[in-house]
Amino acid sequence: MPRHENRKRLFLFTALGLELFVIGIFAVNITVHTWTRQYRYDDASQAPAAQVVLIPGAAILLNGGLSPIFRDRADAAIGLYEAKKVSKILVSGDNSTLSHNEVNPVRNYLLGKGVPDQDIFLDHAGFDTYSSMYRARDIFGVTSVLITTQSFHLPRAVFIARRLGIEAYGVNADKGTILFKNYVREVFAQEKAVLDLIVQRKPKYLGEQIPITGDGRLYP
Repeated sequence: MPRHENRKRLFLFTALGLELFVIGIFAVNITVHTWTRQYRYDDASQAPAAQVVLIPGAAILLNGGLSPIFRDRADAAIGLYEAKKVSKILVSGDNSTLSHNEVNPVRNYLLGKGVPDQDIFLDHAGFDTYSSMYRARDIFGVTSVLITTQSFHLPRAVFIARRLGIEAYGVNADKGTILFKNYVREVFAQEKAVLDLIVQRKPKYLGEQIPITGDGRLYP
């Protein structure tokens, strides 16, 4: 076969592969957004009651305070707690090293806002959204949850939780400006979420059960 024919065939196969890749990404994102739409709320007052509200991890400032995104998630959770939509708050984040702790600063913030210590639970090994939802189910025994996070993250969080068997609903925590790069990142994060669900990935850490119905002061 002539060399130019081989090049033409390689080009066609490459083009077809890229086209299928783009279509796959588009299909996954459309599916996640469409399938979770009925479980997401912009108006917190419309959200149903649940066992617990889950605050997914986000960045902590150099001074130990919450980043704006993290604070908005925490404030939305406090609103749901005060409205008696939930009786417990679960803070999930990355506490993989002594110098990186996403959960204790939120606990301190919640306490400062008047949330009783016994109703605050911390998941120190919520290294990503999938791990947070998996551990909420298997470690904390969560069967129903309200998730407070921003609009770019909400579909993926609700999708993962529901595919793991949790009765999950999302409450939009948008307040400040959301950067475009956050939405771009989600395009590929949703692909990874679907892959994690397909292969049934286990989180890095599981451990002993911590019943969400108990007293959070027993599990610092």
